[in-house]
Amino acid sequence: MASDLPPFKADENTLSIRVLRCLNVCFSRIYHHVEVRTPCRLPRRGAGIIVCNHISGVDPVLIQAVSPRLIRWMMAREYYAQPGLKWLLDRVGIIPVDRSGRDLAATRAALEALKNGYIVGIFPEGRIEPTRELLPFLNGIVLLAAKSGAPIYPAYLDGTQRGKEMPRAQIEPQRARLSFGEPFHLTRARSGREHISEATAMIQNSVEKLRIAEVERSRIEHYY
Repeated sequence: MASDLPPFKADENTLSIRVLRCLNVCFSRIYHHVEVRTPCRLPRRGAGIIVCNHISGVDPVLIQAVSPRLIRWMMAREYYAQPGLKWLLDRVGIIPVDRSGRDLAATRAALEALKNGYIVGIFPEGRIEPTRELLPFLNGIVLLAAKSGAPIYPAYLDGTQRGKEMPRAQIEPQRARLSFGEPFHLTRARSGREHISEATAMIQNSVEKLRIAEVERSRIEHYY
């Protein structure tokens, strides 16, 4: 599939992007009460891949609000194509993904973004998970990490928004909790399904550790 994306070469510090990010901080940190459990470790410059569990339609907005960098999210094309949203999403460099099959155009766009020093955001579960368990991660993340050489930044999100699609998750006030893990590099993936599965499991385990820590933290807070 040929990409229909407009060229995106924006400086992250342009006035329009800074204004949009400021509005999002107010919307997410005040209206949705995002609590950061462990600090965001994204670099101030250079490429990176942030991977996070996916629990609602408002997830990218909440994570962006606590990031020092613009995150170019890979987003399901059905959300990207909604009337009134496409213009805004193009301004912040969203990469639409066709979930009906392997979208090579989206993969190329993400690799190009990483090559140009952007942060790319991915929800490797591929869909919203309403429970507190992680769905198996899709192995496309291995291709991006191995081919780009970009570091991976794991994150875990939880809160009252769980299981809610857009626009409900956006409109109703939420209370969200967000944790970030230590970054790591994925070694160049060797060929073969087994090696790709091992690399995917490594990435999922980095998010799973954050999930376990959040469950334990919530249990202790509830006890006291």
